[in-house]
Amino acid sequence: MTLALPYICLAAAALVTTLALTPLAKKIAVRLGAVDYPSKRRINTKPTPRLGGLAIFAGLFVACALQIFGTLNWGWPSALIPHPSMEINYPLLGLAFLVVFATGAADDIFQLTPKAKLAGQVIAAVIAATSGLLINVVVNPFASGGEVSLGLLAYPITIVYLVAYTNIINLIDGLDGLACGISAIAACSMFSFAILGGRADAAALSIALVGACLGFLRYNFHPASIFMGDSGSLLLGFALGSISLLNVTRTAALTTLIIPLLVAGVPIIDTFSAIIRRMRAHVSIGQADKGHIHHRLIEEGYDQRQAVILIYLWCILLNLGAAAINQVEVQWRIVIFIALLALSAGFAMRLHLFEPVLRHHYNPKTQQDEIVTPEDPGFADEVEAEREQHEKIRSKLDIRNRKQPRN
Repeated sequence: MTLALPYICLAAAALVTTLALTPLAKKIAVRLGAVDYPSKRRINTKPTPRLGGLAIFAGLFVACALQIFGTLNWGWPSALIPHPSMEINYPLLGLAFLVVFATGAADDIFQLTPKAKLAGQVIAAVIAATSGLLINVVVNPFASGGEVSLGLLAYPITIVYLVAYTNIINLIDGLDGLACGISAIAACSMFSFAILGGRADAAALSIALVGACLGFLRYNFHPASIFMGDSGSLLLGFALGSISLLNVTRTAALTTLIIPLLVAGVPIIDTFSAIIRRMRAHVSIGQADKGHIHHRLIEEGYDQRQAVILIYLWCILLNLGAAAINQVEVQWRIVIFIALLALSAGFAMRLHLFEPVLRHHYNPKTQQDEIVTPEDPGFADEVEAEREQHEKIRSKLDIRNRKQPRN
């Protein structure tokens, strides 16, 4: 119980802080105009504040401050001790978290361009890599002495990894409580891996993340009174990516690197299928659509709560598989991974995740080009409206042509 007490306190501190500050975050969001209004792509039917990441960030900050205070005054084990193979500059890593949160908050308030938002994420990832959060050597378990030294490539690989992890949570944030719940499940798994591996820094951060997510879920589960916004989704993705790297050493086995991919398997599948879907539709991979997992489940007839719970269960299945992989030999790791991959592929095919969306139109309200699927409730109406508009244009042209004098 003594060993568990610090982690219980960290989770409780993050949970209580996030619970207490989320109503304040709502008021700040409304005052700053950080509000999501209903649209064709959005599920919400009423204006909803979207600066919930402010409360989540505060929860993590208070938990980190409590960890330092507990270490200095209560004899808690220090969480600021990296693995012997790593040298982490924790203040610099904390700065990276601040930068990614600030980037998301700025997007929530000012609607940054995609390039500006990506630049903020890259800067945060560069700072994290500079802090020492790197994997320098990858070991191939199938080759004797098969070590691959990444050298300077460790930096760009780490940066791409963190930016990718940051965005997979952002992309799946489409239903009430979805991204927050998935992050809590992933953080629980990462906490167990950290405890088994003796990684105090990863354990402290992951359990604080669990507390913050559960505290925010009180307001974010359907019907949500506040969204986490990019300030929350980017922060959660970046935190999970950082924890996954803290959980490994500078020299990591190839099969070990599978574990963080399984933990975030559902968001990864959703992101990968979105890329394939948009490529098949011959549109930009950055173009938003309504073909994500949560959209497909809603189209299948599930309500928001049911769809979110089904995705939670899918995540739990993959996380249990990751836990099993962490405890078995290499051969069984591959068997489990292939089995989970096959099951996930079956789910993805059943939901038609790889089928391209077929139509897009300009929305005068949002002043953006939006892609929709034939299953959308308003799809038939849009087709009819477009047909009528084309008929009007054709009639005007015919009248104009008749009025022109013939030579």
